[in-house]
Amino acid sequence: MTGANNTGRFAPSPTGPLHLGNLRTALLAWLFARSAGAHFLVRVEDLDRSRVRPGIEEAQLADLRALGLDWDGPVVRQSERLNLYEEAIFRLKTGGYLYPCYCTRAEIRAAASAPHGISAADRYPGTCRHLTARERSEKEASGRPPALRVRSEKARIAFEDRLLGRHEDEVDDFVVRRNDGSPAYQLAVVVDDAAQGVGEVVRGDDLADSTPRQLLLYRLLGLPEPGYAHVPLVLGPDGSRLAKRHGAVTLADRAGRGEGPLRLLGWMAASLGLAEPGEDPTSRDLLDRFHPDHLPRGPTVYAPEE
Repeated sequence: MTGANNTGRFAPSPTGPLHLGNLRTALLAWLFARSAGAHFLVRVEDLDRSRVRPGIEEAQLADLRALGLDWDGPVVRQSERLNLYEEAIFRLKTGGYLYPCYCTRAEIRAAASAPHGISAADRYPGTCRHLTARERSEKEASGRPPALRVRSEKARIAFEDRLLGRHEDEVDDFVVRRNDGSPAYQLAVVVDDAAQGVGEVVRGDDLADSTPRQLLLYRLLGLPEPGYAHVPLVLGPDGSRLAKRHGAVTLADRAGRGEGPLRLLGWMAASLGLAEPGEDPTSRDLLDRFHPDHLPRGPTVYAPEE
């Protein structure tokens, strides 16, 4: 795909500062789109209002600008698009694809919270799928509000990832609306990407396992499916995903140690094979060097204290 059909996006959650791993993924999403002559969008995924922190969105956007990343059109916020999610839920309900789930809040949160990979513990065993009308009435009488889950019928969904190759998985009955009434991530990201015309989703490879769920929603809703490129992560010295606990891992942290944005952009570029160690290229310089086929497939370790 080329041009507008290859529109890309970066979609951070304003719950904390972006670390170098987040920013490297943003850089890659920007490079994928801009190198194809495509639009690049920024979307703020702020549905979990209990975790959104004041000032974080502004700081995240400032970090993107500091790296030389630009975007087309205004920043979109999920909290301003609730009507779109409700319309999609209505369509799914009308099609008979949803059922109420009265399982505990902890189980629902595990199945529908922030966008991370899906572990075996997150897969829903179908407890409420076959409740009788009487059993549902009893649970409703108890005052426990239900979540809404997709009746997946254990569909097997495969897709071809630009970096990972073929990926296939069985889809469980996942949540599309939590029991507090808010739309779940899996639904919102599908509705938003389709509405914004995103043709290729570039994101961390820890999210690859959630893609079959999202592709099932695209098909149930009759929406055009994007392509995918799940990029390798940046890890901390302990081998886990880079996080604040690893030390000075944000632009602000590194600035306090005398490292400016261009130096950190140079580190990202070198870790991707786009620059020599110690080189300080600009984001525009990297466009001329970028080709997806030449990207590393394995993770990079960042040791902030070294």
